[in-house]
Amino acid sequence: MAMQVLGMIGVAPSDGTSVHVIGGGIDAEYLAAFAQAHETSEFDAALIGYSSASAEGFQIASYCVAHTSRIKFLVAHRPGFIAPTLAARKIATFDNLSKGRLLVHIITGGSDFDQRRDGDFLDHDQRYARTDEYIEVMKKVWLSRQPFDHDGSHYKVEKANSEVHSYQTPHVPIYFGGISDPAISVGAKHADVYALFGESRANIVQIIQRINEQAAAYQRQPKYQLSFRPIIASTESAAWQKAESILSAVTPVKARAAAPEAETAKRLLRLSAQGNIHDERLWTPIAAAAAGSGNTTALVGTPKQVADAIAAYYQLGVDGVLIRGFDPYNDAIEYGQELIPRIKEATA
Repeated sequence: MAMQVLGMIGVAPSDGTSVHVIGGGIDAEYLAAFAQAHETSEFDAALIGYSSASAEGFQIASYCVAHTSRIKFLVAHRPGFIAPTLAARKIATFDNLSKGRLLVHIITGGSDFDQRRDGDFLDHDQRYARTDEYIEVMKKVWLSRQPFDHDGSHYKVEKANSEVHSYQTPHVPIYFGGISDPAISVGAKHADVYALFGESRANIVQIIQRINEQAAAYQRQPKYQLSFRPIIASTESAAWQKAESILSAVTPVKARAAAPEAETAKRLLRLSAQGNIHDERLWTPIAAAAAGSGNTTALVGTPKQVADAIAAYYQLGVDGVLIRGFDPYNDAIEYGQELIPRIKEATA
């Protein structure tokens, strides 16, 4: 099976070079066109991100489903703000109404500041302990055909039951993000797809091995997805010139003074400190400028060169790739014309 290719959609056009896709007010016409561009470009799915200030993802996905016919939507969801029993019914309901076009990305949250804006004051490790229990209860709702009780550290329910179950079997696929020790403990136990930021091939091999070792204790084997920012042009030299132009636009506007809290961001900063280029065309200066946020490691080259670089990860056991550009709407169209067919061909 060819590698799965995902994109990411935003709710409103961005000004200039875009490090972050989510955020801003809602432009309904733009949102519909953005989703349709991903479907026309043959993306398999599109991520709808999450922040404590952004538009609500499930409603965005519902709108996008109504304006497309095939593409799936990966909705980022943070545990802790609604009950897991309600979340499970909400997800199962959406899955049925869309006939299986929903994927759920569980993001526990790597920023205390962003969590607290929504009223969550648990620390990092406590959040992952809550996530573990949250997913456990959601799975019970999806899979149980009889009422069940649950008495845990964060949630207690009696005779919980759902009359709606997932359209997909055995339930809506769970994507999971996070690379700290507590995150891997939870993700290895629950993730159907483990989502990672794009790093060097050597680093990815180490991460996959580490997660697989913990997943084996649960007799599980997750799939893996990487995220990159492809920068493509008709020649390699033109692609590198384009990359430098994007960097010059990002640096003065998007750089952060504060040190990142999330381990994923810290890893990208460490990778950046080791050099600007890894594995021929994995380029890190934009990740450094953005303090490791926004999955900003780039793959630079011609469409064939970038497709071959992505295929090299496929050979290491990576099943999917999330690609988005710094000009998100137009890049999604260009990827459909130039890059996605080559990725599919290289990984068929």
